[in-house]
Amino acid sequence: MTTYNPLRELPASAGYKAGDVFVLCGELFGRGYANGIIDEARRAGMTIIGTTVGRRDADGTLRPLNDAELAEAEANLGGKIINVPLEAGFDMEPDGSGSTPLDQLKGIKTDEWEAVRLNWEGIEASRQAGIRRFTANMTCVATELERLIPSGANVLFVHSMAGGIPRARIFMPLLNKVFKGQGERFISSETFWNSELGRLCQLSFDEVTADTFRYLIDATAAIRSRNISAGGRVSYVAYGYHGCEVLVNGNYTWQTYTPYLQGWAKIRLEDVATAAWGEGVHATVFNCPEILTNSSALFLGVEISLYPLLAALEKEGDGKLAQQVREECQSLLKPDTGIGDILEKANSYLASPVLAPFGDYAGWPLHNTPELAELMLGCSEALMGMNANPKEIVCGVLSRAVFSGVGRLMFDTAWSPAAPVFWLNHDVIARRLLKG
Repeated sequence: MTTYNPLRELPASAGYKAGDVFVLCGELFGRGYANGIIDEARRAGMTIIGTTVGRRDADGTLRPLNDAELAEAEANLGGKIINVPLEAGFDMEPDGSGSTPLDQLKGIKTDEWEAVRLNWEGIEASRQAGIRRFTANMTCVATELERLIPSGANVLFVHSMAGGIPRARIFMPLLNKVFKGQGERFISSETFWNSELGRLCQLSFDEVTADTFRYLIDATAAIRSRNISAGGRVSYVAYGYHGCEVLVNGNYTWQTYTPYLQGWAKIRLEDVATAAWGEGVHATVFNCPEILTNSSALFLGVEISLYPLLAALEKEGDGKLAQQVREECQSLLKPDTGIGDILEKANSYLASPVLAPFGDYAGWPLHNTPELAELMLGCSEALMGMNANPKEIVCGVLSRAVFSGVGRLMFDTAWSPAAPVFWLNHDVIARRLLKG
């Protein structure tokens, strides 16, 4: 378990400039954490280069982007994309017999999931085939990067790959019950995790979320060596999650969303950074606060920890930006609801005795209970119900604030990083936002 290492002091401004290069490993979809650091790179005048996961044809074949897809992706990124498919994972990778893990999962009914027995020899063959495909393609990307990145330029590699839920129909109804189920619809995350389907998820999460960071670091060794030798700086950053400090009863307190099944893969991601750091590579995982994105919407209740950011902005200095955020949030609430109401509701949840056993950092990640699910999902629903329009919500405003603050902190810290793992909690994020 990584030693808890929160970033408490604001880093000095980064020295990145025009002619330096920003590389995003992981395709940009929608709005999320990566947008914050891309905004900083753009503001500094860096050359922005991206990658793509590629696309799957109807027959399952993985291919590069076509011309229209590439143009759209490059417009979304604001830079050049190296059009080599970097899809991670192995769920659609054939083993020696031509069967994929998804083939093994076809036709499974939702009431049969606990009895599923998989061919692990075949799955391991698929996993190894997926690694060979990904690392070969990553080598191609690195070769292209060597051509595009000037010798001596400062380079910032940003790893944004995460997830890895196998693309089989059986998983979404099951995971909805794990993350959103109550009463008869509740499924214990521990029961799921200890099943064969859970074991497959863990292998996939590890590969997509964590191991790809190692593959990126290894594949770009020549760029790193060349540019550092020529006087440049080369850093790697990745997005982690390992709980977050938010204000609870007026004090910054470490808390976490439960059940966070990707947590074991996020620990593995920290281990990758720590190992690389030991080899002299500036690789840093930044454990970020909870936000609400398209990908996090499955984890209903994860957003409750966002609301105390409003109190953190006030505690850390208040001012014009804090007032603007409060006013924007207030404008989205129902007429009879105020900021104080949502803060009180969120605090009552975070301070609940039901949550106390889940504040065990050393035991993280922990599994859910029916009592936790009932309390969390009920609170989430109540808070969401305070918005006037369910499509324009306070969580959206606060999420944008978080990924903006996170982006600035990661960007500046990466210029001269001091550790392989940092926690970005509400205190330092609020102070960074208030600094402007």
